[in-house]
Amino acid sequence: MKERVAIIAVKTQKDEDERFSYSLQELTQLVETANGEVIFTSTQNRPKPHPRYYMGEGKLEELQEQMEEEEIDLLISNGELSGSQIRNIQEHVGVKVIDRSQLILDIFALRAKTKEGKLQVELAQYEYMLPRIHGQGEAMSKLAGGIGTRGPGESKLESDRRHIRRRMKEIKDRLEAVVKQREQYRTRRKRNHTTQVAIVGYTNAGKSTLFNALTNSTSLQEDKLFATLDPLTRQLRLPSGLEIIMSDTVGFIQDLPTSLVAAFRSTLEEVTEADFILHVIDASATNYLDHENTVISLLNDLEAENIPMLTIYNKKDLVEQTFTPSSVPFELISALDSDDVERVTHSLEKLIKTEWVSFSSFVSASEGKILDLMRKHSILTEEKFIEAENQYFIEGFIEPTHPVNQYLKGKN
Repeated sequence: MKERVAIIAVKTQKDEDERFSYSLQELTQLVETANGEVIFTSTQNRPKPHPRYYMGEGKLEELQEQMEEEEIDLLISNGELSGSQIRNIQEHVGVKVIDRSQLILDIFALRAKTKEGKLQVELAQYEYMLPRIHGQGEAMSKLAGGIGTRGPGESKLESDRRHIRRRMKEIKDRLEAVVKQREQYRTRRKRNHTTQVAIVGYTNAGKSTLFNALTNSTSLQEDKLFATLDPLTRQLRLPSGLEIIMSDTVGFIQDLPTSLVAAFRSTLEEVTEADFILHVIDASATNYLDHENTVISLLNDLEAENIPMLTIYNKKDLVEQTFTPSSVPFELISALDSDDVERVTHSLEKLIKTEWVSFSSFVSASEGKILDLMRKHSILTEEKFIEAENQYFIEGFIEPTHPVNQYLKGKN
């Protein structure tokens, strides 16, 4: 049975009308993703949130009456709350109170499947809870499960700070081991000169749908926020024969809790280690530019802004007006259309060519291993067998530091 949810939000003078409205729409989607139902939303204009109650006391009194009438189970604040604010609001309204960040953390806890993902979420939840533990103590003791309570159990949150810090250290140590293992995989891929492409995008942009269409895999694809949490990596062969590694990553979102960004840093490093990025954007979203800018801002934070990028404006079948892209190179596609997906592979090859060096060479028919290597690790634009000379003429593009370059230079 779905929890009945009320949303509260304070709009300050610095909040733009449109962005504030989109933020509330997104919060409603987050609630639905967590299996809740938004019954009503209450907003208030204030110079800044009330230090004790977030909203004014008079507004809270009105809110309490409406919540009783609507039999609300959970109150969610669009703005971040301190522990004391949570306690004070809860005393007023008499139901469980959480904020947007805690809801996002809760969804991550719901979505995490791998051991690493679960540890990262648990660490992020502790990071978030630790400064709020005083305000949450009484609140948590009254909770009977549901949205906002997944992840670390209430007994853990009510124990002293030393216990939580000790547990956080344990998690960090375990994650450190996972990070080292991940680094070994990355080093091996680099050593093998495997081209790596990361798919990034705002949550629910259709990254996993495109990833599955490109790689013929079956990662979770749903019309929900954060359907993908744990990173997936698959091999893909491009039209020229070039073999690459493609990674699907966790979706980005506005106001992503800093504890989550920190905890998922090792996962997000899949992006920083990539040679190329596919940035997927839901072109049908009215605020797609905000989504695009949010992702670009987070890529800047990760110091991944200089990685060559192909922008994919997805869901073209849902776009209702003339679409003007804001980034190049780009493709406007539907990830459900096989022809469009094929076009993405050709555009990706085109982008790769701009970063690689061109070559032309003759390869003896007896050098089968070299020829096979070239087919898998370069973009061949021409391959011709010259029967009279028993050799192949090949032409194309290759990554500048690939060891086979030495062979090519020796032949020319």
